[in-house]
Amino acid sequence: MLTPEALPLAREVEAFSQFLKIEKQLSERTLDAYRRDLRKLQEYAHTRNLQSLDTINHQEIRLLLAQQHRSGNGGKTLARWLSALRSFFRFAIKRGWLEANPADGLQAPKSPKKLPKTLDVDQAGQFVQLDGDDFISLRDGAMVELMYSSGLRLAELVSTNVQDIDLTGASIRVTGKGNKQRELPVGRFAVAAVKRYLGVRELHANATEPALFVSQRGNRISHRSVQARLEQISLRQGMGQPVHPHMLRHSFASHMLESSSDLRLVQELLGHANISTTQVYTHLDFQHLAKVYDSAHPRAQRRRQDDDTE
Repeated sequence: MLTPEALPLAREVEAFSQFLKIEKQLSERTLDAYRRDLRKLQEYAHTRNLQSLDTINHQEIRLLLAQQHRSGNGGKTLARWLSALRSFFRFAIKRGWLEANPADGLQAPKSPKKLPKTLDVDQAGQFVQLDGDDFISLRDGAMVELMYSSGLRLAELVSTNVQDIDLTGASIRVTGKGNKQRELPVGRFAVAAVKRYLGVRELHANATEPALFVSQRGNRISHRSVQARLEQISLRQGMGQPVHPHMLRHSFASHMLESSSDLRLVQELLGHANISTTQVYTHLDFQHLAKVYDSAHPRAQRRRQDDDTE
C-alpha cells in the first residue's frame, strides 16, 4: 500500500491540508474527511498514471465519479466528495497550478430518499426505562431520557454542561449546528432522571469538569461512548434492533408531530434552519395515519380481508 507521500499530487494535497488547517482553522475531524476524499483522487491518478494536476481533466473526474457510484457509494457521499474536490481544485487555481476546475458541472446521482427509522411510543417507553441505581445506570438513564425528551442531537447532549440545564424550570440550553443556541423544555421523567444522576455525578466527575455527562474517569463523555452505551442498552432492553442517538431524536420528532400536527413547532424544537428538513417527518406521520386507517376503516378492513382470500 502506497504511503500518502508516494501517491501522485502529494505536494499539492499537503499544501491544501495546511491551508485548511491554518487559514480555515478546520477541525482535525474535518481535515481527515478532506484527506480521505482526496486520497481517492490520488489513488485513481496512480492507477491511471496521472502524475500531475494538469493531466486530470473533466473526463477523468467523470470516470472516477462513475466508478465510485458503481462500487456502492450513495448520492450524499458522492456529493460531499465532489465538493471536496472542487475546493481543492479552486485552491490549485489560486496557486496557479490549474487554469480551470475539472470538477465543475458534475453532479452526484440522487439517492432515493430514506425515511429515518423511529421507535413507536411503546418502544420508546420500553427503551428509556432503565433499572439500577449505580453510577452507570443512573447516567445512562438520564442520557436516554433527556435525548428522547428534548430531541437532542448526539453532539448537543455531549456538549451540555451542568449549568445549561435548569431542573426547576424544566428547560435546557443547547448549542446546535452553526453554534446556534436554543432553549428546550425537558419532560418530567427526564427531570427526575437527571436529578437522580446528579446525586452521584459529583462522586465521579473531576473537580473542574463542567460537562453534565461524564465517563467513569470523570471527564466529558465521548460521542463514541454514548453510541456504545445505547447499543448495549438496546440489547438489554430487548429492542430487537440497535437504537442509535439519532433514532431517539427522530422518534421525538415523529411523536411530537403525531400529537401536535405543528410542523413549525417541531422545526423550532429540532433546531432546523430550513423547514424542508423537518418535512420528512410529515411522511412518517402519514405512515402512522395510514396504519391507523388500515386497521380502523371498515372498507380498508374489507379490502385486506379480500386480499387475503385471493
